[in-house]
Amino acid sequence: MIWKAMDRQLNKSNSRPEETVKQDIGSENYYQTILRRFKRHHLATASLVVIAIIVGAALLAPVIAPYDPNEIAGPFAEAPSKEFWLGTDQIGRDVLSRLLYATRISLLVGVMATVISTAVGVVLGLVAGYFGGVADMVIMRFTDMVMSFPYILLVLVAAAIFKPGLWNIILILGFVDWPGIARLVRGNVLNLRETNFVKGNVVAGMPLRHILFSEILPNTVAPILIYGTSVLALSILDEAALSFLGQGVQPPTASLGNMLNGAQSLTVLTTQPWLWIPPGLLIVVVVMAINFIGDALRDALDPNGGR
Repeated sequence: MIWKAMDRQLNKSNSRPEETVKQDIGSENYYQTILRRFKRHHLATASLVVIAIIVGAALLAPVIAPYDPNEIAGPFAEAPSKEFWLGTDQIGRDVLSRLLYATRISLLVGVMATVISTAVGVVLGLVAGYFGGVADMVIMRFTDMVMSFPYILLVLVAAAIFKPGLWNIILILGFVDWPGIARLVRGNVLNLRETNFVKGNVVAGMPLRHILFSEILPNTVAPILIYGTSVLALSILDEAALSFLGQGVQPPTASLGNMLNGAQSLTVLTTQPWLWIPPGLLIVVVVMAINFIGDALRDALDPNGGR
C-alpha cells in the first residue's frame, strides 16, 4: 500500500509540469504560437540576430565607417593593418568603409525589388483568382510566357537594354520576379473565394475592395511572406551577379557585386584576397541567413503544424 501511494504521488508530481505546459500553450494567442514555433529553429534565431547586426551596421555606415567610401585614404592595394582593418583596394580606398556602404546598396536593391515584385504579383494574382474567366486566362498566359524565358537571360537582356544603374536594376528585378508570387496568390484566392465567409460578404453587398483587401488578402499573407524571403535572397544574388558582370550598380557607388568585380583578375584572386573574400563571404552569410529565416517562417506559419 505504501509503495502504491508513493507511486501515485510521484505520478502526480511528474504530470504537473506537462499539464502546466498544456495550459500555457492553450492560453497562447496566434502571434505567441508563431513566435514559439519560430524559436524551435535555432539556426533561424541565430540568423535573425546576424541579419539584425548586418542591417544595423549598414544603416549606421555613415557613423561607423572610418573613411568616406570613395576617398583615397591610403596606399594602393595595401594588406589589412591596424589603420585599414580590411586593407585598401587598387586605388587606395578603405575596403571596410566600402563594404559597409556596399551592404546598404545590396540590401536596398533586395528589399525594393522584393516589394515591387510582391506588389505586382499580389495584384495580378488577386484579379486572376477572384474574377476568373478572361482575366484569369490573359494574366496566367502572360505569366506563363514570362516564366518560359530563362530567368538569368531575361535579366541580362533587360539590363543590357536599359542603362545600368541602381534604380534600373531595382525595377528590372522587381518586374521579373513577380510571376511566382502571382501564381501563389491566385491558387490561394481560388480556394478562398469558395469559402462561406467570402460568399457571405458578397451576399451582404460588401464592396469589392473590402472583399479583396480586407477578407481575402489577409488570409494569403503567410505564404506571401514565406515566398518573399526567397525573392529577397534571390534579388541580392542577382544584384551581385549583374554588378560583377558590369551590368548592375556602377562605380564609384559600392555594392557587394561590384566589389567582387576586381576578383576577375588572377593576381587579385591569388595575392590580394582581402579584396574579394569579405564581400563574397558577406553575400553567402546574408543569403543563407535569409533562407534559414524563411524555412522557420514556413514552419511557424503552417496552420497544420504541430503545437
